[in-house]
Amino acid sequence: MKAYPTLFILLTISLFACANNSKDNENRKQVRLETSKGDILIELYNETPQHRDNFIKLTEKHFFDGTLFHRVINNFMVQGGDPDSKNAKPGEALGNGGPGYDIPAEIKEGLFHKKGVIAAARLGDNINPERKSSGSQFYLVEGNVFTTKQLENMEKSKNTPMRKKLIETMKKEHEAKLDSLIALQKETGDTLSLNNFVDELNAKIDKRIEEDGFHFTDEQKNAYTTVGGVPHLDNAYTVFGEIVEGIEVVEKISDVKTDKRDRPLENVIILSATVVN
Repeated sequence: MKAYPTLFILLTISLFACANNSKDNENRKQVRLETSKGDILIELYNETPQHRDNFIKLTEKHFFDGTLFHRVINNFMVQGGDPDSKNAKPGEALGNGGPGYDIPAEIKEGLFHKKGVIAAARLGDNINPERKSSGSQFYLVEGNVFTTKQLENMEKSKNTPMRKKLIETMKKEHEAKLDSLIALQKETGDTLSLNNFVDELNAKIDKRIEEDGFHFTDEQKNAYTTVGGVPHLDNAYTVFGEIVEGIEVVEKISDVKTDKRDRPLENVIILSATVVN
């Protein structure tokens, strides 16, 4: 009998959380991009409030009106938001413009690069280790569909720096024992003792990576093996919304011919951007 009040409380909390999540989704702001290839309706995440509010602010100021999708890579993404692209000459290099400020990164667990999301462009880690976002430039993800094996290989690649660091740490911590086992091998030809000890260390490294390394969630795996996306960008760029109408427009833009800088030969224009709600 004592279990019923606890169960009731848990059910109440669960229902309240679901109601809140539903409310959050209903209250998401939407922005419509009218482009020369068709309309795109974007829903902005409440989980990334600084990016949401900035995108709305720029939209209300008509900042994006007349700008181009200045960087387009088929099966990857289409990028816009550079104010310098307004009235840009054919072939002119673009991609360095902005409103004069950056936005702190809002890289959140659960927001990832599935097909159709909007994310913030930024400078590279070498000059931008904090991964601050461009104040205005964004990209819409097209991407590819991946196999489970490809995702597993990507996880291994992302965990390589961690593995190397752990190997160096293990070498230092067990330097004396490794040296003695190597000497024993040279003197007696005993390779088994050394190999067994190395296997023990590798098992510890594998366990650490399993516990603390990078791993795609089930939600990510499901998305990347069905609708697709660009998983290698996860946890590196701020994803702040998703397309709810007009993904076919992104596909049209992605198919245009481009120059060596990935700028479309024929301008693809954001005619207007409007806050819908």
